[in-house]
Amino acid sequence: MRPPAYHLAMPVHYGSGVVFASPHSGRDYSDSFLKQSVLDRNLIRSSEDAFVDQLFACAPDHGCAFLHASAPRAFVDLNRNNTELDSAVITGVTKSVYTPRVLSGLGVIPRVVSNSRAIYRGKLTLDEATKRLDQYWRPYHTRLQSLLSAAQASFGQAILIDCHSMPSASVTFPASARPEFILGDRFGGSCDFRVTRCARQVISNLKYQVQLNRPYAGGFITEHYGRPADQFHALQIEINRGLYLNEQSLERSRRFESFKA
Repeated sequence: MRPPAYHLAMPVHYGSGVVFASPHSGRDYSDSFLKQSVLDRNLIRSSEDAFVDQLFACAPDHGCAFLHASAPRAFVDLNRNNTELDSAVITGVTKSVYTPRVLSGLGVIPRVVSNSRAIYRGKLTLDEATKRLDQYWRPYHTRLQSLLSAAQASFGQAILIDCHSMPSASVTFPASARPEFILGDRFGGSCDFRVTRCARQVISNLKYQVQLNRPYAGGFITEHYGRPADQFHALQIEINRGLYLNEQSLERSRRFESFKA
């Protein structure tokens, strides 16, 4: 049986126009998908925002809707435009937007996971790629848009908190200097500066190091849904996985529950 396109947790009573979403924490890896891949179950999860959905699971207790993916990022990337099709992994692609993400293998149907590890043994058909978009990408974004529109209508503004995680080390930062949180507002383009400032202050008050926009300013979701002039605000939050996760085993660390709280 195919898993649902997404999971949605709704509050008993709405407390504000804030909507939380996690597009990369899906972990329904079907046997058929795994058979297509050259990667084992652990490696294919390396680009997953593991357990981010659990970190934010309490959002409805605070009067906010929480939407999160079921399908894994390696299967279909909900934080990409549906036009970002990669002809290097999909046969029959005649029109594509060759963004840097597509060229690096990270289109809406990814060709690689982290560290540029190839996912597939061969190419996918365009029909299969289209089916993934129809079954997962479109329902997720249709629901997200409806949640934001309802929030804006009820509260005069909608604020999307797009929840992600990042490796504790990368070529950009050594492990010892990696920020604990990075907030991305597309350099002020996706939400009012007061939203970003408020989030930064809340996290700083909890004694975590926060950085803005570098190297993650926001992806398709913040770009697409963030329209501050129309009172639609979108802020991406990246959390250092080392704060709550064993990155080798992809298991929750002993600090997970205290960090979640």
